[in-house]
Amino acid sequence: MEEIILFTDELKLFFKELGFFITKKLHLSLLRFEEGKGVFVTALYKQRGKLARKLMHTGMAGLAGVGMMIAPVIAQEFPGRSVNPWEIDSNPSVLSATTESSGIETIVSEKVRDGIKLYKVEEGDTVASIAKKFSVDTETIRWQNNITKDKIKVGQTLEILPVIGIAHKVAKGDTVYSIAKKYDSSAQAVVDFPFNTFSNDETFELAIGQIVIVPDGVKPAETVALPRIRQITPDAGSVVASGNFVWPANGTISQNFSWYHPGLDIANRAAPNVLAADSGVVTYAGCLNWGYGCHVRIDHGNGYSTLYAHFQQIYVTVGQTVGRGSAVGKMGSTGRSTGTHLHFEVAKNGVKLSPLSVLK
Repeated sequence: MEEIILFTDELKLFFKELGFFITKKLHLSLLRFEEGKGVFVTALYKQRGKLARKLMHTGMAGLAGVGMMIAPVIAQEFPGRSVNPWEIDSNPSVLSATTESSGIETIVSEKVRDGIKLYKVEEGDTVASIAKKFSVDTETIRWQNNITKDKIKVGQTLEILPVIGIAHKVAKGDTVYSIAKKYDSSAQAVVDFPFNTFSNDETFELAIGQIVIVPDGVKPAETVALPRIRQITPDAGSVVASGNFVWPANGTISQNFSWYHPGLDIANRAAPNVLAADSGVVTYAGCLNWGYGCHVRIDHGNGYSTLYAHFQQIYVTVGQTVGRGSAVGKMGSTGRSTGTHLHFEVAKNGVKLSPLSVLK
C-alpha cells in the first residue's frame, strides 16, 4: 500500500516538473518569436515603400493570371455568346465607297458644347438651317458673326455659341452685373452658365480679355425678330389644396430651365415669402456656403419633389409636413447667387423637369 502511495506521489511530481519544463520552454520560444518578429517588423518599417512597386506589379500580374485561368470557366456560363474573330465578316455593310446617296447631311454631336465652335458653311446651308443644327436661334449666329441679310457663302467659317445668347469680351471695369445689364439678361444667368469662369468664385470677378457667354443676351440697339417678353408670375397668395402645383413666389422670371440650369429663377427685390408648391414632407432644410445656399427640399409622396434655394430665412424643419401654399422660407441671395431670387426645381422620380410644365 505504501509503495502505491509513493509511486503516486512520484508520478504527480513527474507531471508537475514536466508541465513546468514545457511551460518554460514554450515561454522561451514565444519570447524568441517576439524578438524575431520585432526584428522583422523593424526591417520592413525601414524598407517601407521601396518594394511597393514590385509588390504592386507582382499583384497585378497575379490577378491577370487568375483572370486568364478563370476566363474559360466564365465563358462556359454564357453559351452562344463567344465570338471567333476570324469568323467576322470582313466587309461590314455599313462601309461603302459609293457616293450615289443625295441625302448627305452633317450630323452634329449631341455632346454638350463647352465653348464657341467653328463651323465651315457647306453647300445648301442657310443661317436658319445652321441655327437648327446647333439648337440656337438665327440672331445668335448673326450677332456673333456680324451677318446682315443672312448672306453666307460656302467655305465661310462661322463661330457658333453653345447656347442662345451673345458672347462678350471682358473689358476693364466689366462685371457680371454690367454685362448682364448691357445685353438685357440677368447676372445670375451669366454665373450659372457652367463654362463661364471667374478669377474669384465668391465675388464673380472677371479677367480682362476673357470671353463670357451671356445666355439669352440681346445685342444692344438690335431689333429682335420675336419680341422678348418678361413673364410675371401670378401672386401665389392664399391657396386651397387641389393636388396641382402652384407658383411658389411672386416676381419676375429671370432665368428659365435649361440643360445647365435645371430650374426656374424668380427674382423679386422685395424678398417675399416662398410657398410650398404642393403639400408634402420636408426632407432637407439647411444652409451651404456655396451652390443652393440656404434651401429646402419637399417630397410630395407621389414621385414628385421640389427644391427651393437661396433663402435668407428658413421657416420649416426636416420631417415637418407642409400644406400647399404654406410659407417655407424667405427669398434671399445665399450661396451661388448674384441677387435676391428663388431658384425653384421640380423632379419626378429623380428626373428634373421644367417647372413651367407643371405650374398652374
